[in-house]
Amino acid sequence: MISLLKAREKLLSPLFSSSIQRLSSSLSYSREDSRDSEVFIHPSAVVHPNAVIGKGVSVGPYCTVGSSVKLGNGCKLYPSSHIFGNTEMGESCVLMTGAVVGDELPGYTFIGGNNIIGHHAVVGVKCQDLKYKHGDECFLCIGKNNEIREFCSIHRSSKPSDKTVIGDNNLIMGSCHIAHDCKIGDRNIFANNTLLAGHVVVEDNTHTAGATVVHQFCHIGSFAFIGGGSVVSQDVPKYMMVTGERAELRGLNLEGLRRNGFTMSELKSLRAAYRKIFMSTETVPLSLEERLMKMEQNQELYSVPAVSAMLQSIRDSFTESRRGICKFRQWLDSTA
Repeated sequence: MISLLKAREKLLSPLFSSSIQRLSSSLSYSREDSRDSEVFIHPSAVVHPNAVIGKGVSVGPYCTVGSSVKLGNGCKLYPSSHIFGNTEMGESCVLMTGAVVGDELPGYTFIGGNNIIGHHAVVGVKCQDLKYKHGDECFLCIGKNNEIREFCSIHRSSKPSDKTVIGDNNLIMGSCHIAHDCKIGDRNIFANNTLLAGHVVVEDNTHTAGATVVHQFCHIGSFAFIGGGSVVSQDVPKYMMVTGERAELRGLNLEGLRRNGFTMSELKSLRAAYRKIFMSTETVPLSLEERLMKMEQNQELYSVPAVSAMLQSIRDSFTESRRGICKFRQWLDSTA
């Protein structure tokens, strides 16, 4: 029995020694990188020597960083995330596993500081507009402090004279799509599977529920709310709430306005104005234009900045190249 143990020890000794050497080599590499507080690049990552890498950047296993990429200080690339083309990322951005940013196209993708690009999101690639001409410059600009969750897709512009633009502090939940030439403001929340077609404009502080679809060239006003499963084919004016398979106005987004600091006096004025425009009890029916004109002559309401902004938002929707506003019903209840 003793002789058998000695034979086994002799057999395993070279293997154990080899394992120790490999482990020692690995630990030595880790210590070497830990002494370099500027940058960590995993040995399996492919980082082009021309890429500009800021201080404190971490590039995980199996990542790819292209030749024209610029990474700001403190960026972190999780395993198997990739950045291509003329792409610049600001400080402290995070790419989760599987994220792809940028494309080998003329033009550029710019992403500001402190953004999170979620798992398997695709940001800054060629648009799906068939009018895009191969070789044209195309652009995407994203502000700061945005969270773009898993499986989202955000495309560059369809022509050199335009840009896809996203502002600051937006939450774009899983599987959302933002198409070419869209203009997104600040502090918006897009719930899962919100789909924006090309050239859509979304102002600030809007909120979409899940599975919302917005037709190309539509305009969504500030503080608007879009109900789940809605198909929006016309503009949504400021402060309003819409829902439906062909979205219709359903009143004011009162809860959203309260949460965003609108006073009770402002809410009362907005409700009164909304009722006069969309829920008129006039004995002689008036056109929408006539109702707007009548409201503008009501100095008590029209002098309230929020009311005048709402009226201007409605009027803007009927200018040339705009799509008009979502349909409305003349309810006589208190839903507004």
